[in-house]
Amino acid sequence: MTLPKILVITPVRHITGVPEVLEATGQVTYMDDPTPEEVIAAIGKYDALYTNPNKSKVFIGPAVIDAARNLKVICTASTGTNHIDKSYAAEKGLPILALTEEREVISRISSTAELAFALTMAGLRHVVRSHNAVLRGEWDYTRYIGRQMNCLTIGVIGYGRLGTMYARYCQAFGSRVLVFDPYKTVDREGLEQVKDLSVLLRESDVIAIHVHVTGETQGMINAECFAQMKKDILLVNTSRGDIVNEPDLVSFLRATPQARAATDVLADEIRNRLASPLLQYAHESEQVIITPHIGGMSREAQEIAYGHAAHSLQSFFATRI
Repeated sequence: MTLPKILVITPVRHITGVPEVLEATGQVTYMDDPTPEEVIAAIGKYDALYTNPNKSKVFIGPAVIDAARNLKVICTASTGTNHIDKSYAAEKGLPILALTEEREVISRISSTAELAFALTMAGLRHVVRSHNAVLRGEWDYTRYIGRQMNCLTIGVIGYGRLGTMYARYCQAFGSRVLVFDPYKTVDREGLEQVKDLSVLLRESDVIAIHVHVTGETQGMINAECFAQMKKDILLVNTSRGDIVNEPDLVSFLRATPQARAATDVLADEIRNRLASPLLQYAHESEQVIITPHIGGMSREAQEIAYGHAAHSLQSFFATRI
């Protein structure tokens, strides 16, 4: 029996157990950080593509899929799949193995919610700005007077797995927590579910986004929303950059010097992140904190997510024998 050929286009060799499972499944080629052109040139002989959107430059769309003449499956070690043209993959009969519906697995991964909380604290206490000031030789607290969690209202948009975790963290710190999610019922004591997003926008001192990208959510945080927010709002986004209208956010930040944004994601992150208006604005303003999509990149989260994806790929080919 010929073993399947697997092309891995995300770094995995540092993750305990993952290379072993992949190499027990097939003949593996590792390309840790390839360009789209490199993947297109190589992929024609492979049966499986193993990927993850973090760090990747490769959007798995028609150009990649059409070059993948022998491809039988796309496996992504992620819950999000906006780095894949799912419609085109379906048209070509290519199944996608993702973690999106793997509830038991992803319930054990708290890293992204923890980062959202870390960004919240960093933004409220001016951690990055004050650190940079110290490196410049300054030692003056007066520019970095922060906020205290148990005196604040935190707005959580999206009450799925990560929104639920984040809300619990904020509640543990004594915050009033508002939740907006028209598709979920909030049953945790002490949380306030609002049916009107405008209420959350007006009353929150911090707004954290925890929703998937869909036609409904893409660009949902826009100029109309910013006009309703407090002038010293902190906006935290660890979901997907496309949920926020970045030009509208930059305009709001320019006009509102006390406002802050802390994000782990950028719009069109895979294909065109360097053109992000928010990234460009961050070069000139200390109102913005940006991390390079590290939400799920803890040692434990990688072992759980990448390991499960590798086992899913192994099971996929086991059923084809």
